[in-house]
Amino acid sequence: MRRIPRVWIGSTITLAVTALFLTGCPKRPEVVETVPSPSAQQGQVGVSPAPKAAVPEEKSPTEVAVQAPEAKPAETGAVPEAKFAEAEVRQDASAAAQATALQDIYFDFDQSAIREDSKKLLNDDADWFRKNPAAKVTIEGHTDERGSSEYNLALGQRRARTTRDYLVAVGVAANRINTISYGKERPFVPGHDESAWTWNRRAHFVLSAK
Repeated sequence: MRRIPRVWIGSTITLAVTALFLTGCPKRPEVVETVPSPSAQQGQVGVSPAPKAAVPEEKSPTEVAVQAPEAKPAETGAVPEAKFAEAEVRQDASAAAQATALQDIYFDFDQSAIREDSKKLLNDDADWFRKNPAAKVTIEGHTDERGSSEYNLALGQRRARTTRDYLVAVGVAANRINTISYGKERPFVPGHDESAWTWNRRAHFVLSAK
């Protein structure tokens, strides 16, 4: 009987064991790692969601124009009371000018003489009389609040008359102009300082009813 070489037997046993190992062991499952989504992480207990960045809302050009801040005045600080009074007086004088086109004149303290700056205004008023030959007016004399009522009535009357006399001197018929004094009873601008008083010392034109 022939002997089988030991080397061949050993190789055969090794192959058999290897085959049994490969066929007998269960296949190891593949492990797939999954990364939780950001929404899943935010849903975990005790984990606060990441804050969203604020995105400025786009606005139409019309909305931007409406919400634009107003332009600031060049001057800073409180506006003096005199400037408010002057602005109101100019608005009232403009409204009166639209009605009669006659311009009031103003006087110095305790004076009834026509000032140089008022003469041009009265010359313009005289032109208005020439363009409106049927019109008649009443000139009201006014004063500021200082002094007694009797004194200011007389002062207001002098201011109304000197204004009428100037217009008559430049060609306006005297019978077209009446005068009256209200003294300090009808202030044009309320107040108790020069910012108001300077506007209350005046001769005011009122168109008379026909």
